[in-house]
Amino acid sequence: MKSLLVKINNKLNAQGGFLKAVSVLVGGTAFAQLVGLICLPLLTRLYSPEEYTILGVYVAIVSILSVIACLRLEIAIPLPENDAEAKSLFYISIINNVIFVCFLYLLLFAFYPFFKGIHIISQLSIWIWLVPLGVFLSGLYSALQYWSTRRKCFKEIARTRMIQAVSGNSISLISGISSGGFGGLILGQLFSLSGGLFKLGRSAYTDVRTVENTVSLKNTLYKYQNFPKYSTFEALANISALQLPLIIIASFLIGPEVGYLMLAMKVLGIPMGLIGGAMSQVYLAHAPDYYKKDQLYSYTISILIKIFKIIFIPFLILAFLSPYVFDFIFGKQWGGLGYYILMMIPWYFMQILSSPVSMALHIIGLQKIALILQFFGVFLRVFILWCIVMLKTDFVVNYYIFSGFIFYSIYMLVILFFVRRKQYTNCLV
Repeated sequence: MKSLLVKINNKLNAQGGFLKAVSVLVGGTAFAQLVGLICLPLLTRLYSPEEYTILGVYVAIVSILSVIACLRLEIAIPLPENDAEAKSLFYISIINNVIFVCFLYLLLFAFYPFFKGIHIISQLSIWIWLVPLGVFLSGLYSALQYWSTRRKCFKEIARTRMIQAVSGNSISLISGISSGGFGGLILGQLFSLSGGLFKLGRSAYTDVRTVENTVSLKNTLYKYQNFPKYSTFEALANISALQLPLIIIASFLIGPEVGYLMLAMKVLGIPMGLIGGAMSQVYLAHAPDYYKKDQLYSYTISILIKIFKIIFIPFLILAFLSPYVFDFIFGKQWGGLGYYILMMIPWYFMQILSSPVSMALHIIGLQKIALILQFFGVFLRVFILWCIVMLKTDFVVNYYIFSGFIFYSIYMLVILFFVRRKQYTNCLV
């Protein structure tokens, strides 16, 4: 028995601790996803597709604004060789987040009389005032998470995901039972964003205090200027390509379509969060070391193969079962959800494959290519969708789903091409 445990431990610590790190993150995320799965059938009986549509609009707005709250400098925190430089990046990220949220509240105060006349904003009602708060919580968590990724504190990240799942779902359930209305879903979203912040914040504060030196914030910002200049717009284009269509669909189609899409994305987000999220964190923690050894391409391929082996069978089973099981699980008012999920499986399959290795372009210094890719995604998924909406066809939702599969397929191939070319060029030098 002891020898078996030793073998398991050695296996988990192989490849620089990759499997061990993944297992820790997957364990925490699995718990979070299990809580979400248990609560979903209850939530769908408390909240209607139309109420999930309003939640979808709130999440879309917060998600779009959150990616630029820290000017994307938080994703650079794991990259510096010395902790002093990483500490400066951490400080700049927090400062930018606070300034941006203050700006959002000023903007909301100044233009609310004009905003409330917009159909989408009027649907959100007073809950629109919680959009900047959601942005702040999301930006703060992102900065703290990337600091923890740098310190390889994967257990702490896993714990926060558990706290987020329990707190967010509990608030939505309690609100739905006691008062009803979509406000419970928005409050649950806020508690989910804030879950685990105290734990990560306390650990980050302790770590930062142990770093004696601090590199000039101005010099650090200058050195990593490509992240605000290119990665901010890349991330904004990426999230806009995903979330803006939901706002467009909710604005022009009167009905529960966005609610169906929102719940289908939540269901398919379970394997995305379970596998894709864990792989992304660990890939970012180890990829810079492989890049220095001119082995990033082979490492990236090995990650893709691992992910493919993990997700192929579960997605195949989901494809067979989805038209039959989800109507029963989520209740009669969600009839037809299974077909939405079935159509979205190819999209999410490619997204789970490509997302963990998406940071490769930043690691090799090709932020411009990443930016171009994301603008292509906006053209494919937003501009063309807008044209389809203007033509008033019934193909709007189907196109949105199909364009996701096309984009992530092209995205992954482009990443592999440039990573391989960079490695080949470095080897020649």
